[in-house]
Amino acid sequence: MGADEHPGHPSPQFVVDAVDDVLNRMRAHGAELVGEVAQYGDIYRYGYVRGPDGIIIGLVEELR
Repeated sequence: MGADEHPGHPSPQFVVDAVDDVLNRMRAHGAELVGEVAQYGDIYRYGYVRGPDGIIIGLVEELR
């Protein structure tokens, strides 16, 4: 498998107010979720998104 198939590799991470809202807006522009949105306790939610050019970024929503 290539590096682009492993969302754990280094990629830019962005803190957002609501992961689901940002993901929905990005999907309208051709982005797709890599895997699924996960939650770490009551601390944060996160997911990786691949844009139309294949670049993967992380979205992080702080819950506290």
